[in-house]
Amino acid sequence: MTSTPRYKQIEEHLLERIDSGAYPAHHQIPPEEQLARDFGVSRMTANKAIRDLVQKGYLIRQAGLGTFVTDRKAESSLQEVLNIAAEVRGRGHAYRNDVMRCEAIDADDEVALQLGVRLGSRVFHTILVHREDELPIQLEERFVNPRWVPDYLTTDFTQHTPNEVLVAACPISDVEHVVEAVLVDQLTANALGIDSATPCLSVIRRTWSGENLISYARLIHPGDRYKLRSSMRGLQG
Repeated sequence: MTSTPRYKQIEEHLLERIDSGAYPAHHQIPPEEQLARDFGVSRMTANKAIRDLVQKGYLIRQAGLGTFVTDRKAESSLQEVLNIAAEVRGRGHAYRNDVMRCEAIDADDEVALQLGVRLGSRVFHTILVHREDELPIQLEERFVNPRWVPDYLTTDFTQHTPNEVLVAACPISDVEHVVEAVLVDQLTANALGIDSATPCLSVIRRTWSGENLISYARLIHPGDRYKLRSSMRGLQG
């Protein structure tokens, strides 16, 4: 039986300190030299431990300042439509969801306008609460045009997210996001396990496949558990 490599021992020590809250977000960890002395290893070994945790997203290096604990809030990109289950698992956490609604309804004025269908048209409607390590991080209310995804409501959403179903049926070519800060009603607050006074992020998302408008979704995230990211490169001026 082989012993745990020394760099792994340092990683485990740092992760234990992070998970316990002893090293909160933005806390500066001990420098490589100190870790090397504390664990009786070379600086190269300490550097490998830190480098691995940087690659995994637990730490961030700031030139000339040191290495700090990252803010591990759940994060999504505004430039892509990603599967939330894959995002959560990619962070090394457990994913599951609660299916609150799965039905066909008549489109009201707002849904008809946003989904590009006639008022009163039959549309598919789902509400799910997505969880990361059992903590609710997103309430997703989605409306889908049955013409483009006719089997949507037959999905077992405990096994496949709406995103997976849509991408499999109609590869996404275009996406529109509208983001704002909101306060939610009591039912939404209860579903997310938060106080109704907690600030939230609301994302309105519409997705197209070619010329076809496929879905309209309202995504609500507790502001203290989630962040959204966007980046642009190659801009001039």
